[in-house]
Amino acid sequence: MSTAITLERADTAIPAEAADPAARPAKAGRKDYIRPIDFKHGRVDMNHGAGGRAAAQLIDELFTRAFDNPALRAGDDGAVLDLPPGHRLVMATDGHVISPLSFPGGDIGCLAVHGTVNDVAMMGAVPLALSASFVLEEGFALRELKRIVESMAAAARDAGVPIVTGDTKVVEKGKGDGVFITTTGVGALPARRRIGGAMARPGDVLLLSGCIGDHGVAVLSQRESLGFEATVKSDTAALHGLVAALLAAVPEGAVHTLRDPTRGGLATTLNEIARQAGVGMRLEEAAIPVRAEVEAACELLGLDPLYIANEGKLVAAVAPEHAAAALAALRAHPLGREAARFGTVVDDPHHFVQMATAFGGQRVVDWLTGEPLPRIC
Repeated sequence: MSTAITLERADTAIPAEAADPAARPAKAGRKDYIRPIDFKHGRVDMNHGAGGRAAAQLIDELFTRAFDNPALRAGDDGAVLDLPPGHRLVMATDGHVISPLSFPGGDIGCLAVHGTVNDVAMMGAVPLALSASFVLEEGFALRELKRIVESMAAAARDAGVPIVTGDTKVVEKGKGDGVFITTTGVGALPARRRIGGAMARPGDVLLLSGCIGDHGVAVLSQRESLGFEATVKSDTAALHGLVAALLAAVPEGAVHTLRDPTRGGLATTLNEIARQAGVGMRLEEAAIPVRAEVEAACELLGLDPLYIANEGKLVAAVAPEHAAAALAALRAHPLGREAARFGTVVDDPHHFVQMATAFGGQRVVDWLTGEPLPRIC
């Protein structure tokens, strides 16, 4: 028997008369009519977050239409999902406040879907559904909101992970930054699967699914104050298919840790894992794939690619006897063609992440201190 999961869906219930024109009560002498939202010239106003007719109309004409699925269409205060027998629930949440809202290769909409789908997938779970919460600033252009929502809907469809519930709030002009999106995802994890940062162990081989720094440089290239151009596109992508291919290629339990190196980049992610597992790491700089354009941009800005955000890459710690098969599986997938083996997990009571440099020296790859540039993801 499947297990039902109830998720809250606050403030998004759609009145029957808003969702279905046929359900509206008839008025004597004239046809009931609500003027459609002007997505070309209109702007978000406080009424869109007040919970009344304007809010219901925005939900009906934009969010429900874009994210359409049976659970959302029902208009209830929660969505009921079936958990496959023999599985446990995985849940992840993420806030998205990127600036600018659009960048080469993506925008905040697809990023919101990909980021949370990936967080669920990094636990070894199959993503089932998402919720989405929007905080909109008064005066934000409705055409821009529509574009973001449609991008988000397309990303959810492509990933096969529906947005089944959500919420919308509006804040006064000057108290937001256009739009903030928070997504929460749930997934189904096989009962015996154990994947996590604390599972990495000495001897594990470290694999990376592709070039680092693409997303961060793509975003930075759009900052007017920086004054540089780059041909790099964001790597933002849903990785659950890549994870599924990896796990299918090796015995259960061979993959100990999965992580997507987003904010803080590869260096911060590796330090997080080292601390969780109580281990150290040895890396080979020459084995870490970085595009020439990313290296050039980082050199120009005085940044290190190891600390630049990614949105479509994963790191895996794999038992050494299965590392070759795991690497082959990553390279066979479209999102892992540039995958590389770049280091090993070692026994180290200090939990240091150290790297052999391309010049033959050694350096400690420490935690990121502060934020080199704001609002990357």
